Amino acid sequence: MSNDVPPGAAAIIALLNSRAHTIHPEALDTPESASAALDRLGLAGSNASEDQLAELRALRSALMAILTAEHDSKDPAPFWAEFTARTSAITFQHDFSTSTRVDLRQVTGDPIGGRIARLVADLIDSGQWSRLRVCANDDCRSVFYDTTRSRTQRWHSYEICGNKRNVAAHRARTRGATTSIT
Repeated sequence: MSNDVPPGAAAIIALLNSRAHTIHPEALDTPESASAALDRLGLAGSNASEDQLAELRALRSALMAILTAEHDSKDPAPFWAEFTARTSAITFQHDFSTSTRVDLRQVTGDPIGGRIARLVADLIDSGQWSRLRVCANDDCRSVFYDTTRSRTQRWHSYEICGNKRNVAAHRARTRGATTSIT
């Protein structure tokens, strides 16, 4: 990921890409394997219990369903409702300990779910959530951060996915043109 990707977005993208997709295996299959994902979420040294791991996967699935719905121009509201329900036991309190900044401090709920909820809220608040995308290559479906000014990037990597797709489309058009001539 480039330096243009905010750390919170990079953490959520890494979480979403930890799912089994294309050639990538599931990265959250054991509490031990989840430690890398927790490190990226800013929870270094945390160990997830089996219940927390199941909840981590459920939150990841809800977020992935939101992005997929947005990618496919479908209504993401039911998936936002699921994410909201899964994070409803998490509460934050304003911390006015300095005169230059107000922090939100988690006071209830699971710390892993709280961290994810906070990162997603920050992405939405800053207008960066809309930059999270699902690669348009159906054989890939990696999540990436759209760094283009127009917010129209379609591929997680043009060299890997975009070029393959465009070459395949060109070959199909060429084959169709050749077939119709004969």
